[in-house]
Amino acid sequence: MSEVNDFRHYINTCNLTDLGFKGSIFTWWNGRAEDDCIFKILDRCLANLELQQMLSTLEVTHLSKIGSDHRPMMLTDVVKQNWTVDFAGDTFIMFNHKLKRLKKALSAWSRATYRDIFKKIASLEEVVLVHEAEFERNPTYQNRERLQKVQAELIRYLDLEEEFWKQKSGTTWFQDGDRNTIFFHAQVNGRRK
Repeated sequence: MSEVNDFRHYINTCNLTDLGFKGSIFTWWNGRAEDDCIFKILDRCLANLELQQMLSTLEVTHLSKIGSDHRPMMLTDVVKQNWTVDFAGDTFIMFNHKLKRLKKALSAWSRATYRDIFKKIASLEEVVLVHEAEFERNPTYQNRERLQKVQAELIRYLDLEEEFWKQKSGTTWFQDGDRNTIFFHAQVNGRRK
């Protein structure tokens, strides 16, 4: 148990969060069937907020188990993956091709990543309230950890929401610059309230 607590402390200290995944839910199987069959989620990709902001299009995929009882995990960056060109030609044509390919990939990534962001925020706000009440009734270390974990996830989604609205404001943001900052923050804060 002390090793588990050390690992939890490490994750909390470094502000690491799970990057999510595509593919099978389970990453480990004991190789048995029927009543003796056990599936578990043992492997995860974790990253801090700085890495997630620097490489905002990170994607984790659980691959097929071949020669092991664990699934290999592939971590890719959608931008780098779609920026490579597989032909030679005029510089402007290649640049145009890269932009079109990247736009298509980022649109698909955005739909998959942010599709239910507003529902997720509403859900997490309710979960935070439940955990706060539980911690107030029974202020144990375990209840505090649960509360902090849910709060951290809510903060992550609120940051994503803020980034979403920044991108949505697009042209106005670039035209008005800093003059738009107060308006933008008022809009986001209003939505949160």
